[in-house]
Amino acid sequence: MDLRDTIVALATPPGRAGLGVVRLSGSRAREIAGAFLTREDGQPLAWKTWASTLAILRDRDGAKVDQVVVSYFAGPRSFTAEDVVEVSCHGSPVILRFCVEAAITHGARMAEPGEFTLRAFANGRIDLPRAEAVRDLIEATTLYQAKVAAQQVDGSLARTLAPLKQQLLDLVARLEAGIDFAEDATSEIDIPETDDILPVLDAALAEIRRLAGSYSYGRYVHEGFALAIVGRPNVGKSSLFNALLEQDRAIVTEIPGTTRDLVTEHASIAGIPVRLIDTAGIRASEDRVEVLGIERSYGALADADLVLLVVDLSEPHNPEDEALLERVRNSGPFLIVGNKSDLPRLAGPIAVRGASERVHAVSARHGAGLAELRAAILAALAPAQGIPPESSMITNARHAGLLRESATALERARETQLAGRTHELLLSDLYDALDPIGAITGSTTADDILHRIFNTFCIGK
Repeated sequence: MDLRDTIVALATPPGRAGLGVVRLSGSRAREIAGAFLTREDGQPLAWKTWASTLAILRDRDGAKVDQVVVSYFAGPRSFTAEDVVEVSCHGSPVILRFCVEAAITHGARMAEPGEFTLRAFANGRIDLPRAEAVRDLIEATTLYQAKVAAQQVDGSLARTLAPLKQQLLDLVARLEAGIDFAEDATSEIDIPETDDILPVLDAALAEIRRLAGSYSYGRYVHEGFALAIVGRPNVGKSSLFNALLEQDRAIVTEIPGTTRDLVTEHASIAGIPVRLIDTAGIRASEDRVEVLGIERSYGALADADLVLLVVDLSEPHNPEDEALLERVRNSGPFLIVGNKSDLPRLAGPIAVRGASERVHAVSARHGAGLAELRAAILAALAPAQGIPPESSMITNARHAGLLRESATALERARETQLAGRTHELLLSDLYDALDPIGAITGSTTADDILHRIFNTFCIGK
């Protein structure tokens, strides 16, 4: 794509609505828009930056097509740092298509996916993490996701990385100066020693590890997670499924084996998207349909990010519960949920290999214990470091991978310094640590990676 072109695209979702917005950006934005937009009296528009005005959208013969509102933002005080014109039309697909085609007829080019945001990045209006957060903000499905993305759009990651990067650059500058003036006896350059270098490396390494580690939870915030509910028949799996979903989606009866197939719905827990999976009760059976459902239950158990093993607190545990616990324990993270806490409790501690597991008592019928269970679910997703702050949470896989690269280079730098090797070798490790940070902010990112990032945006953003 040629970033010198003036581009146009529909900035609102396609379809029929009350309003639709067509956006132009580039040096000829006013000229092109002025070719098919006029005042009511047919005179040219008087362009005033950061102002909106009524205008008439006209066809080639000058006939009125629609009355519109035109907003003009002169560069560099616009989203793309170029001249931007936004035309708010009535939301008829015919009118919106005509407006876009009129702009193309008069010299604009149809924008590529993400090209408006790419221009904002290329023109220094935003850095790369902010650009990527714009996409995350658009794609957010929960308010919590939107809040995290909004902080990143506001530059939270850049602010976190800036002092860390500056400390490493200061150390590099001192090492470079020490090498350049090592032979000069009159030089007053203070060459850093191990006691000066290691604290800088340790502090930077700790912060980068913390940031990279936050992705273990941040990826769930960005992508959501799968939560499988498993257990013996009639322990209340479907009741718990409905309670977490806060609607009656799965059929609940007193007949064991009511659920024969996977029932899946999307919900959120504390603003994190979750795919809830209700499974068939697991037991020994000769019923062919039930056996197929049980096989799918095992598949859901293996694929889930977290498993809830449901047991019935109103009955004594039996060997099937313990066999299920053994299987669940080998599949990954899990919680044991004791349902029917509103009934007299007969179940004792459930144990495998001599170790008792904590049971989260709930009543799916009355809602008791559900708030505590939701909190336990979130804690189970971030067991190592806990839930990180919104303002310094990594939710992007690319950022997490680059931070791990930087941490590996800093570990090498630390080993180099402790081994007493030359500062030239230490500098090589430090540059290797700085390059991934530059790739996060976009200062050293290759063009093919940029195109891969922005091609995931929608057209018009």
